[in-house]
This record gives sequence, C-alpha cells and structure tokens, in this order.
Amino acid sequence: MKNKAITDREVDFAQWYTDVVKAAHLAEYSNVKGCIVFEPNGYAIWEKMQSVLDKMFKETGHQNVYMPMFIPESLLKKEGELIEGFAPECAWVTQGGAGNALEERMAVRPTSETLFSDYYSSKINSYRDLPKLYNQWCNVVRWEKETRPFLRTREFLWQEGHTIHETAKEAEEETLRMLNVYKTFFEEYLAIPAITGRKTEKEKFAGAEYTYTIESLMYNGVALQSGTTHYFGQKFSKAYDIKFLNRNNQQEYVYQTSWGVTTRMIGALIMVHSDENGLVLPPKIAPRQVAIVPIGNDEQIVQLANSICDKLKASGVTAFVDTTDRTPGYKFAEHEVNGIPVRVELGKRDFENGVITLARRDTREKITVDMNCDIVNEVKTLLDNIQSNLYDRALKRRDELTYVCQNMEEVEKIMNTKPGFVKAMWCGDQECELKMKEIRGTKSRCILENEEPVGDKCVCCGKKAKHLVVWGIQY
Repeated sequence: MKNKAITDREVDFAQWYTDVVKAAHLAEYSNVKGCIVFEPNGYAIWEKMQSVLDKMFKETGHQNVYMPMFIPESLLKKEGELIEGFAPECAWVTQGGAGNALEERMAVRPTSETLFSDYYSSKINSYRDLPKLYNQWCNVVRWEKETRPFLRTREFLWQEGHTIHETAKEAEEETLRMLNVYKTFFEEYLAIPAITGRKTEKEKFAGAEYTYTIESLMYNGVALQSGTTHYFGQKFSKAYDIKFLNRNNQQEYVYQTSWGVTTRMIGALIMVHSDENGLVLPPKIAPRQVAIVPIGNDEQIVQLANSICDKLKASGVTAFVDTTDRTPGYKFAEHEVNGIPVRVELGKRDFENGVITLARRDTREKITVDMNCDIVNEVKTLLDNIQSNLYDRALKRRDELTYVCQNMEEVEKIMNTKPGFVKAMWCGDQECELKMKEIRGTKSRCILENEEPVGDKCVCCGKKAKHLVVWGIQY
C-alpha cells in the first residue's frame, strides 16, 4: 500500500522528492533562507558517507586538516579566474562586533583553494617537503538563487581535498586517482552507476587547467554532477608563490590539485533509489541496516529479538530492536519510509510455526526462514542481494535513458519527451555548446576519452567532430 504522504513520482517528481525528504525526516526547511536543518536521519547518512570516504582517503595517504571559514578579499583576488568564477556566489562579512566596519571585507568560504595555497606558501621549502596530501571536512557558503534540500543550498557540507606535488605527472595521477576513488564509492557503496570524464573548457572549475567529473543520472532522466577533481598545474602556486628547491637545486613552483563531494550525494540516493513509500537505502550506506520488530509483549519473542540483534551486531551488522510503544503496522511503515534495508518480524504465529519473517525494503517482498537457521548468514546474504539489486536496477534505468544522437532534431525530441544522457559528437566550438543549451538547458556533462566515437560530425553544426560528449539536463 502506497504512503499517502508521498506524491507519485511519475506525476510530480519535484514534489515527490520533497515529500520523501520530509517523510523520512532527513531535513527540514529553516527560517534561514536557502538553508536547511539536517535532521538525525539525514545527518546519520552523511556521517556514514564521511566514515567510508575518510577511510578511503586515509588509505591513499591523505590527512585531515581544517582551515578558517573567512577569506580576506585581497587573498581571494590573487587568483583572477577563481574570484571571477565565484564572485556572484560569495557572501561577504563587512562588519564585526558592535557595528565596527572591517578594514577589509571577508568572504565566507565558497571553496578553500586560496586558504590552502596561502598556507602552503609558508610551509614548503624543498622537494623533500612534498607531496602534501590534505583533506578538509567543512561547510561552505554559496549564495544560490534557487535552492532545494541537499541538491542546492546556500550552506552545504562537503569535503575538499587539496594536494601539492613535485611534478606535473604526480599531480595529474592524483587527479585521476581521486576520481576513481569517487567512482568506486558511488558504485560500490551508493549503488549508483557513474560516468566519468573531462569537463569542457566552458564547464571546468574556475582556475583549473582541467576538471574531471563524476556524473550520475537520476530516475527522472536529469543529470547530477556528483563530484569533481581538478588539476591546477602551477596556476595557484604562481599566484600564491608556492615554490620549492627541486632536485636540481633550482626554485620551482609546485603542482596542485583539488577534489570534492558534497551532501548532494544524499539527494542522489533519494532520486536514484527511492519510491512512493519513502526512502530506499543501499545497505552499505544505511546507518541502520536491520530493524527487528517483536510483535506483542511475549517474553520469549522479545528474548529472541534481542538474541538475533546481538548476533547481528557481533557480526558487524547495524541492527536494533524496536521496542517503541507503537502498533506493529506503524512500526513497519516507519521503517519502510526511513529506508531501513531489512526488517525482521517476530510474531506469535510465526514463533509457533518455528519461522522468522524477513522483509526487504528494495522490493517490499517478505520471505520466511526457519527459526533454527543461521540467521546472521541469512540476513547478510539478503543485504548483499539488496545492494546488488539496487545497483543493477539503477544501471538498467540509466542504460534505458542513454541515447545516441546524430543531429539536433533527435536531441530535441529526446529532451522534450523522455530525457536522459545523450551521447553525441562535438566539434569543440563553444558556440555549438551554447546552441545545445537552448534545448531545455542541455549542457555538456563530460568528454568521454576512452570510448569509440558514435560518428564523425558535430551533432550541432555538422562539421568535423573532435570529441564524444555526454549531454544532459542538470540539477
């Protein structure tokens, strides 16, 4: 039975999304315009994402640091492209204390390249000091005009990696390595298939030599830029005078990268996996994987529930027994809307019949297993199956909504009927890129560098093509 508080996603996808956010108690709108309150369920997902990614970062040699949240305007202006790119989104502090005007206004960080660069300039002397592989977990502020919970808010949470290297080769390897870390995280933990490639010159990060991106497709065929890695070369090191004595005893500028993902990954989870009954979470990223619901107050059933919970927790599964003073139906609906992957139901009739009921959130199917079975193995196998099924289901949906186009008429028909990813050739001319944008805001998502061309002519102008590009409507 459908959750009455949630709009049908086929009728109004935007309202469906908002309904899921609210019904699953992930976030609430606040009186601070453009900012949200992360409720416990939403923040728990972010904490899980943090713990997994942080481990992956540390396994690749990175360390966590923390930089100030304010950036003096003069410092921000040192790298011209960066300030130009972020100026429309900057929030500025102009006075402090009891109406005292600041000598210099300060930006609330929209990103931290300038802060890291300023820090590195005073810490690096020799090639022996390199590389520096740092990451920061923090909040940033970008003054967005239109906001939506998790996807686009004026303040959001993220991580930003900032590394400096002795050679261009090392820095470029870092840029690709972290892109692959993100791809692994998306596919193996979030169960979201990812496309990776290079951004066009127009769409790259301000101040970067080039940008790589990870792109995912939402259920409604709209693309989401889900993470980026940037190679800066020596742009920032020259602007901020980050020099070192190289192996030939000569002064040289360092080579730099940055990379980041944000809380919009929670939005991606919702829009790829969830349904009209609420949130659906892949087990590997679910803060709570198993809810055990004893039906009634029978002492034997409660004891069995606690025993199963203890066994699951001892095996590394995050399980809990729901002893709240609610009806079984209410509990079932609550765990379903909150996206808990597996529900264990223990009722008197099942107990008498020597079985246990397992309900899986992804398909809403119920199965019974013998009470004397290896319950840990049964539940772990089910969790693995759910994780695989969610990825396979998302991949099938993405493939169904991925098209090859040879001309603008084909692009227009797809974007106006059943949008998705469009693979098409591009001549490299920015005018053609802008012409594509006239079709419902269609943008280049990334240049595919290791795939076979789908033609030899630009989809827009018909001239000789240079690149195979994935295009799409974006959030």
